[in-house]
Amino acid sequence: MVAGRRHGRRPTPLSDPTGGPVVLEGRVSIEAALEGGVRPVHEILSTNPGDRRLAHLRAAAAAHGVPIRRIPQEEVASLATGRSHGGTLAIAGARRYLEMDELLARLGPQPFVVMLDGLEDPFNLGQAIRSLFAAGTDGLVVRARSWENAAGTVARASAGASEVIPTATVDGPQDAADACRQRGLQIACAASRPDAIPLHSADLTRPTFLLIGGERRGITRSFVDDADVRLRIPYGRRGAHALGAAAAAAVLGFEALRQRSEAASRRA
Repeated sequence: MVAGRRHGRRPTPLSDPTGGPVVLEGRVSIEAALEGGVRPVHEILSTNPGDRRLAHLRAAAAAHGVPIRRIPQEEVASLATGRSHGGTLAIAGARRYLEMDELLARLGPQPFVVMLDGLEDPFNLGQAIRSLFAAGTDGLVVRARSWENAAGTVARASAGASEVIPTATVDGPQDAADACRQRGLQIACAASRPDAIPLHSADLTRPTFLLIGGERRGITRSFVDDADVRLRIPYGRRGAHALGAAAAAAVLGFEALRQRSEAASRRA
């Protein structure tokens, strides 16, 4: 993928390379999928479709023309991978992802864009997305790869955030960084090296692209060398082990929110 090249939207099924069915688990994930509109929801399955707690889901399903069918608990158990579904599942299709130029074009003049790269556990990925979404992150970038039908786990762990946050796919972090730098965003990454500045000393009110690497592979030295800003999270204890990617995403995302909220208050 070359920065600046225009592409039409294409479906990039992160969860299933065949475009086969995806099982979404739980009311929150299904409602988010209907709201986000980035994947087709074919059918909702529930052990108790008339449950009053599903009133909003029933209304959303009706608005989108999605049928709800009663099924026995045994069928739910055979389809679900987790236990927090509350007896409600949905059969959905592949998620449609944006290209980088599409993502950047729909964001405001001071975007905060985060790429999560190298997170191998779909639950950790979902937790990181949940935190970033709650912190107001404008856009998410992930690598184009298969999660082996883990869309349900990611959606459940993110409390549906993975279905609604604007998300682009790229072949690698450098592709995303090139596109963002071309749009005037500063390129930042979390790094453990002497020239990394404390997170609270960085200016995250500027248009920013932030790369967060996974625990196993981290971020390549070449990317860290080329970054405009290298960030480190100050720890309160010497010898503390580094935070995992999901926890680091929460810290970084909410620091950006704090800075931006304070800057907005000063302008008001």
